[in-house]
Amino acid sequence: MRILVIEDEHKIANSIKKGLELESFAVDVAYDGDAGYDLASTEPYDVILLDLMLPGMNGTDICVELRKNKIHTPILMLTAKGEVEDRVSGLNTGADDYLVKPFAFEELVARIKALTRRPKEAKQTTLVLADLVVNMMNYEVKRGHTVVELTKKEFALLTYLMRHPGQTMTKEQIMESVWSYEADILPNTVEVYMGYLRNKIDKAFPQSTPLIHTVRGFGYKMSI
Repeated sequence: MRILVIEDEHKIANSIKKGLELESFAVDVAYDGDAGYDLASTEPYDVILLDLMLPGMNGTDICVELRKNKIHTPILMLTAKGEVEDRVSGLNTGADDYLVKPFAFEELVARIKALTRRPKEAKQTTLVLADLVVNMMNYEVKRGHTVVELTKKEFALLTYLMRHPGQTMTKEQIMESVWSYEADILPNTVEVYMGYLRNKIDKAFPQSTPLIHTVRGFGYKMSI
């Protein structure tokens, strides 16, 4: 899952980024409204964490412009303002939820997961392909009755592919969705991680049908 944090207080932004990365999210950070809007309007994200008071475009303006341009990425507004009229104003401009600073990190993670489960965004909490089952709530992966241990990046890669069953995903699409914008990715990084994943998901289960497929010259897909 890929998250964009738009927050001008560097300490808060970097703390959120570090915490979410420990939860297996890929996280990009923008420290002003203009940079945040540029990323939000051009890059694919699952959730945007948006501070209300920002240099450049403020949070309200960003919400309005994104919704005006048919970008419906769930937005969680972060602000020190807790008055009812402020919350109502944020929600009326297109935000999906509202969290007042200071907040517990556990609540932030819960709000993010709740946003990705909303029907309109159609994010499943359990992904299934043949005998492979991924539980998005407790990060458990099973093939048949066997638990498969994955690293955080392998888990993010697997869930991305399983959300697009039967579709060939290019290396560029995978990098954009699984790695953060500023990540230092080598040309063969995706190939290396696909190899790790194939070893754990397919080669470790020789009696089961291979699920990870390389489409030569195009990319990768998961199918039966």
